Amino acid sequence: MGTSKTVLIGVVGASCVAGAVLALADVQTPARLILTPLFLLLAPGVAIAGLLRDRDPLSALTVGLAASLAVNVLLAEAMLLFDAWSPRAGVATVAVVSAFLVILRQLHRPRTRVTPAQNSG
Repeated sequence: MGTSKTVLIGVVGASCVAGAVLALADVQTPARLILTPLFLLLAPGVAIAGLLRDRDPLSALTVGLAASLAVNVLLAEAMLLFDAWSPRAGVATVAVVSAFLVILRQLHRPRTRVTPAQNSG
């Protein structure tokens, strides 16, 4: 992976974390209008696309984006249905769901077999 790609991933990840922190701390700043939706769209999508890492990258990206939108819409509808609308709770719930999916990815690592030929050399 190139250095510019790693830097880009780091900057986008830090921006997403900053958006979640700004929303949870209820800080009123113009940056919150950009960073919080960035977090809400990217966090579940990247976590789900990570589960599909052995698939075609375009397919994983498409499924991740669609699933991210589905998670956000279903969460918003559930919060409205139960009369429990809270942007802070929504951000926290998306963070928990995304963290669960990342943990699931870490737990489900494919087992690689080491053949004797690979082991010796």
